[in-house]
Formats: sequence, C-alpha cells, structure tokens
Amino acid sequence: MPLVVVGSVAFDSVETPQASRDRVLGGSAVYFSLAARFFTHVRLVGVVGGDWPAEYTQLLQSQGVDTAALQVVPGAKTFFWRGRYLSNMNDRETLDVQLNVMASFNPVLPEELRRCKFLFLANGSTKMQLDVLSQCVGPMLTVADTMDHWIRNEPKELRELMRRVDGLVLNDSEAKLLAEDENVLRAGRGLLEMGPRFIVIKKGEHGAMFFSKHEMYVLPAYPTERVVDPTGAGDSFAGGMMGYLSEQFDYSPETLKHAMAYGIVAASFTVEDFSVDRLLKITREDVDLRMEEYRRMLTF
Repeated sequence: MPLVVVGSVAFDSVETPQASRDRVLGGSAVYFSLAARFFTHVRLVGVVGGDWPAEYTQLLQSQGVDTAALQVVPGAKTFFWRGRYLSNMNDRETLDVQLNVMASFNPVLPEELRRCKFLFLANGSTKMQLDVLSQCVGPMLTVADTMDHWIRNEPKELRELMRRVDGLVLNDSEAKLLAEDENVLRAGRGLLEMGPRFIVIKKGEHGAMFFSKHEMYVLPAYPTERVVDPTGAGDSFAGGMMGYLSEQFDYSPETLKHAMAYGIVAASFTVEDFSVDRLLKITREDVDLRMEEYRRMLTF
C-alpha cells in the first residue's frame, strides 16, 4: 500500500571526530523514503531549488521512490544544514541552517496522494503539516514528527496537530520540552493526553519508547560497532516503522511492536556510513537478517 511522506529534501554538511562530508544528500523525507522503500511503495512530497542536481532525483527514482511530487523552484536554493558531532557521537552542534525554499513551502497534494491510507508528516513547519493533513481524505494512519524549534515557535498549531494525528514521533529532549516534564515516562504519558493514540520517543543509542493508552514498552537500539554518521537515524527509524505498517496494512498493537523493531534496524544501518550511502548498499534481505539477529538478542 503506497505511503506518502511530506518533509525536507536537503544538502547536509557533516563533521564528525573522524571525518567530514560537504553538501551530501540529506533531509528528513529522503532518509525516511530510503528506509521505507524496503517495505512499500513511497511517494515523496518535497521542494528543492535550482541548485538541486538531477542525478539526486534519478537516484531516488532508481530506488523505487516516487518523486513526481518533488517540486523544483528555479533560481532558488535547496534547504541546507551543517552540523558537528561531538566525541560521543550522540550530541551535536548545529552550525548553520538555511531554510531557503523550505521557508515558503506550501505543498498542494495531487488528487491521488490526497487519498493515501498511510501518511507521515516528517519534521517541518507545523502549519505546513496541518495544511497537508487538511488536504487528505480518510487516511487510515497519520503520524507526525516535530522538533524543539516548532515546539517553541508554533505551540498552538502543534497542539491542534496532536489532536488530529494518530501518532507522534519525537526524541526524548523534545518530549520533555513539549510535556514540560523532565521525567521521560511522565512526559510520554502526558503527551498521550494531548490527543494522539500513540507516542514514540526516540532515545538515540538507547533505542525507543512506545506509549499508548493500554501499554508502554522500551526497545533497545541494535548494537553496532561502526557509528560513522548519526545524521538521519531518527528519520530512518520512522521510515522503517511506517514502511512496515504500510506493508502490513495494519497498526494493531502487535504490528506496531514489530514496526518499531524494523525502525530500529533501519536506523542501525544508516549510522554506519555518511549520508544515505549505507541504505543504498543494502537489500530487504539484509534488513530481515539483521531483524532476526535483533529478535534473538531480545529473547530470553
């Protein structure tokens, strides 16, 4: 079942203690799509500038990602992010953010995308996410991501969004900020009271936590020895999770638990190289093999 993702398509410049890369392929919708494509057909909605290389679009298409709704604005510049990771490879500093075309991005979904059954609103303006949501007719599952910038600057819109989506994905510091509670357990339960059916809190190298009305559980990260670039790991997690749910055409509690595990596996591949390079080198068979290893690790 096709899965629609709306989010950023970007150039990233990344510095780590070991190496650096300049203006590589990035963006929340890109990482999400390349992780989700192992499970389902993905249709990407985004915007880029005239500096966007046609080869990047062709690359996404070659991986089965539908880019028909990727808008190109001639004469404008593509969203750009520059960041530096500290020695622990968990904490990072944002050195530069240039919204460029994303600053005025107001997507108009084609008719066939408006009737999608699975919709993911990747990290971006909450106002834009609400507008996209209002264009969709009867989706089976809608999940959104957010970050501290939108929590602080668009609180009213974010509260409305939370009342209208089925699930919310965010990291632990963002969950604490939004819930105004430094205890992550209380924060997760508090966010449920704001409207979503479930909350997923990403905890980086410590995995992820799931909250719903009837259950709470924690899944650890897949242990990988080779952490090269953590950029996009959270978006890949969301892509793996939503891709599996779309493939199964279901989001029952048991299916959600399996989807979370697939998301963690997808993220574990992403961190093993810069940009999306590792995701481009693996197959669904590789994902399933690592999933079996992960399953054995959790069995006792």
